[in-house]
Amino acid sequence: MFIQSYKFNVSYFLLGLFCLFSSGIFFGKTALAEEKNNTLPIFDSHIHYSHDVWDAIAPKEAILRLRALGVKRAMVSSSSDEGTQRLYQADPSFVVPVLRPYRKRGTMDTWMYDETLIPYLNERLSKYRYAGIGEFHIDGEQAYTPVMQEIIRLAKKYNLFLHVHSDAKAIEFIFKQYPEARILWAHAGFEYAFIVGKMMDKYENLSADLSFRGEIFNGNNIMKAWDILLARHADRFLFGLDTYEPQRWLYIKPAMKWQRDLLDLLSPEVAKKIAFENGDKLIRIYDASQLNVVND
Repeated sequence: MFIQSYKFNVSYFLLGLFCLFSSGIFFGKTALAEEKNNTLPIFDSHIHYSHDVWDAIAPKEAILRLRALGVKRAMVSSSSDEGTQRLYQADPSFVVPVLRPYRKRGTMDTWMYDETLIPYLNERLSKYRYAGIGEFHIDGEQAYTPVMQEIIRLAKKYNLFLHVHSDAKAIEFIFKQYPEARILWAHAGFEYAFIVGKMMDKYENLSADLSFRGEIFNGNNIMKAWDILLARHADRFLFGLDTYEPQRWLYIKPAMKWQRDLLDLLSPEVAKKIAFENGDKLIRIYDASQLNVVND
């Protein structure tokens, strides 16, 4: 009796295992999904190629390094804009130019008061094509300086998005001046998930890059609030390596690993959006304008 019962239970146990493997509950489809997520192409929304890296890394070498990590396109802004133009000339199909209002390093805290930038920005926009203006740093009421008001006017005129490194108040003040603005919030403002969520609930044209947000997940666990937010606003988040200084180029491989590890913990649908679909969507106006230039 014991032997018969044992054989009976083993049969059902084996049948159960077969069903679990077939349905993907035991690492089957899950493992395949993770492998697919981990090999997705990446749209990088936060690359800088500033003057102090030009001698160390040539434009083609910089692009090769990014491509080797699976980056399919990169939004580039630099101090000065000459760096962006050098990368763009090296590979126009890869580089998406973004105009940074910094002509040199060391002006991050003062640029918004420098009204000589106004003719400079107008000159660059009349000479070259860009997808956006940024990344620039402001906080709070600095969004109302004459220089920022001109940037908002230019964003309207040329239909450009704004890449803004700021607190939540500055984002609100920009939207008050330009309700139709398209804003990419650098580093998601270094704000808590619930604040980012409230802002995205309020402003439908607000997206955010996740560069330098390593606290979002550690190991195999995403912070619960961020897990919920990334799913709820899956169409608003982008990746970015943020090569803000020359030394950062030495660490882009581990930075990319963090991004891909995060993708492995997301559903395939959410992972695709954050990996590249949201970036493609953000620059579709730029891509359409480039197509018109080619056709003309």
